[in-house]
Amino acid sequence: MFRTRKALNLLLATSVLAWPAAWAQEGTDAESRQQTVVVTGTPIRDSQVAAIETKRNAENVVDIIAADTIGRFPDQNLADSLGRLPGLAIERDQGQARYINFRGLPFRNTKIAFDGMDIPGAENGRTTRFDAFPSVITAAVEANKAITPDMPGEAVAGFVNIRTYSPFDQEGFHVSAEAGYGEQELGGGPVKKYNGRASWSNDTLGVVVFGSHNARVQNTDNREYSLSLNETNGELTLNSVDFRSYFVEREDSAYGGTIEVRPQSDAVDRLFFSTLYSEFIDTEQRNQYTFATQDAPEGSEANGVVALVTRALEYGQYDNSTFTNTLGADFALSGWDVEARYNYTKTEDNLYLPLPYSVYGVAGVNYDISNLEDPILTLVQPGTSTPMALSDINYATTLGLFYTGAFDIDSNKLKLDASRYTDLFGDTAVKLGVQYDTRQGKGFVPTASYIAAPSNIGSYETDTLWYSDFTNSINGHYYRNEQLRADWAAEIGGFPDVTAPEDQATKIEEKILALYAMGTTTFGRGSLTYGARMESTDYTSDGFTVTSGVSSPNSYSDDYVNVLPSVHFNYDLTDELKFRASMSTGVSRPNYTEMRSSVGVNPLATPRPLANGGNPRLDPEESIGGDLSLEWYHGDASLLSVGAFYRSIDNVIYAQTGEIEANLIDPAQADGVIWDYKSFFNGSDGRANGIEVNAVVDLADFLPVESLSGVGFNFNATLLDSEFKTRDGIKYSLPGTSDAIYNASIYVEKWGLSARLNYQYRDDWMSTTENDGLDEYWAAETRVDASLRYTLPFETRGAQFTVFLNGNNLTNETDVRYTDTPRTPNQVEGYGRYWLMGLRADF
Repeated sequence: MFRTRKALNLLLATSVLAWPAAWAQEGTDAESRQQTVVVTGTPIRDSQVAAIETKRNAENVVDIIAADTIGRFPDQNLADSLGRLPGLAIERDQGQARYINFRGLPFRNTKIAFDGMDIPGAENGRTTRFDAFPSVITAAVEANKAITPDMPGEAVAGFVNIRTYSPFDQEGFHVSAEAGYGEQELGGGPVKKYNGRASWSNDTLGVVVFGSHNARVQNTDNREYSLSLNETNGELTLNSVDFRSYFVEREDSAYGGTIEVRPQSDAVDRLFFSTLYSEFIDTEQRNQYTFATQDAPEGSEANGVVALVTRALEYGQYDNSTFTNTLGADFALSGWDVEARYNYTKTEDNLYLPLPYSVYGVAGVNYDISNLEDPILTLVQPGTSTPMALSDINYATTLGLFYTGAFDIDSNKLKLDASRYTDLFGDTAVKLGVQYDTRQGKGFVPTASYIAAPSNIGSYETDTLWYSDFTNSINGHYYRNEQLRADWAAEIGGFPDVTAPEDQATKIEEKILALYAMGTTTFGRGSLTYGARMESTDYTSDGFTVTSGVSSPNSYSDDYVNVLPSVHFNYDLTDELKFRASMSTGVSRPNYTEMRSSVGVNPLATPRPLANGGNPRLDPEESIGGDLSLEWYHGDASLLSVGAFYRSIDNVIYAQTGEIEANLIDPAQADGVIWDYKSFFNGSDGRANGIEVNAVVDLADFLPVESLSGVGFNFNATLLDSEFKTRDGIKYSLPGTSDAIYNASIYVEKWGLSARLNYQYRDDWMSTTENDGLDEYWAAETRVDASLRYTLPFETRGAQFTVFLNGNNLTNETDVRYTDTPRTPNQVEGYGRYWLMGLRADF
């Protein structure tokens, strides 16, 4: 954290000190600044023009977000921006966009890259989190939906390439800086945004540096349930209900830069080094009470029910980071244009949650859950109608729970691409490449251990009631959780070091060699891109088998080869109408948690021993599919398109408790002995298909009326369907598949004002296949956001200023998860609206 803030302070100080030098520049730099002033008059339209032109010239099915679009959207991160593209949908954590479901497929099926160099996901080697990557360095985001051979084969759903700013994008010295401050409506927590980018270049040398820091303090209302549904009469029985209030401080920071040399020689085009460090820190306080009812009657209302009560008070932290560095050279060699790259990436993902957990309290409860999004529960003395306070509950004991998790990945990548033109097969661009990855992942999955509990917890309760948009019917008060944790650590002589439990330990070594060859032949009004990619995977998974506390090391190694052909056809039916058709293939490897070899065995479980662990014998998911697209380009900033896609996916990976031959875990077991195994397995017969409709309309392209100049709208709709079959033959949808996704926005850009209103909707979807149980779903979600920017009608010695106001979650939505059916929710969360106001300077 200190490194990040120090770098940000240095960048901002450099920017401020550089202003006088920038003001003093004349000639070409002044002209460049004046051109920038003209461009910022219509940032939404200009970004649409750039995105549409790039899409139109692409060889594959792709959607583009231009940099100004990210800057002008009221987005917290890149996930919010990507979620506005057709076919892409957001999954949130406590209201904030974190993951992307690309065309209704699981997170693992989407790869992310910076300037073409893909990097591992920080969480488990595969899953990409988009809530820590800054928009300040982003020139464009390419969401590739049909994969060409020069892209990673792991991009089964899509390949998201973030093109970063080059110092040569603008000649001379330029600075952009932005600062904003706002408020989270629920609880009044501050929202802060700071970022800056400075660049300088001449004919041969260019440098760009950047920094970004976003922070928000928010309260989260949370209610969680365990409910039973009587299918005959439709009545619910309340088994338990949680009342929770979270007080969360979330920060994402990033810094880095690029230095680039262009020697202006025939042999060497450019040499560069780029670096990016990004981190996400989630400091979380939780106040939680769980009321487990005893012999509750059917129905939504009851009085005088006895409940066992538990209390959890948390002050903990989740954090993850990505540090990626690329050294590159572009040069000519024997008639070939060669791009050579070396990348080193390190990711870290940590969980540290000390948790005092008080158990076996007893209370009487009166409850009304007729409104499941706002349950009412009050306390009475057991067996009476006398009101009771939370502080009156006596707990039998308090446990010291220590939840920890850690996983680090080191990745080295060598990549070499060579291209040239030839007329041997017509007008053809030939491209060949090789890539070699080595990755080492080490750590352990989140697990709980027991430590000595703190004393005198009641003395930390405050008089402050929870901030809540729900009904705080239990009269929950905040505790001084941070002080409680500090005193607890002092009381027990410090928390223990984080060590990996042997049955949860994960150590993976992975080597991937990729070779590809492709060609793009142009003819008349069209083009054909074709080729294949071969990926050879070699991995070793080391761990332990732990039986009744006795551990022994184990190891599993394997290798496999995937050949991934693809073909992409593009044809201009008219000057405005383009048709595309493609076929592509892909492979999605198990994540490192799934392929760990560590396993714990409980030989006393009934009816037979139970093993719990990873499955290094998993096969990778394999896909083949096609895309069709018809695109109508009109004017400079308008596009209407309709597309369809289909993916067949074999070996779908999911979690389940199933059967396994015992000697696969313990070689000493006899043939034919069967154990239960809580792990990960391969399903079959997976598929995903959908239809996408997209309209990007600037009214001036259709109606040349002055009053409509600067007015437009975007709308896209995606209809999806998916399924896969478990080993038991039961069919489920793939996690992340909503039947319908809609995005809409309207904008007005006039007189220096740029205003945009955005709407997003996705209906229900299964949340994951990585947990044991395939019946948890997110209910439909809606978001309405707005952005207002005004460019001041004057310059200050070459500096242009823009004031902005962003509003998010304007309709104050509540997010719901449920089990099996919407009638049995298991989690309800609310966050409130938030606002951000600030100033941007460009010169």
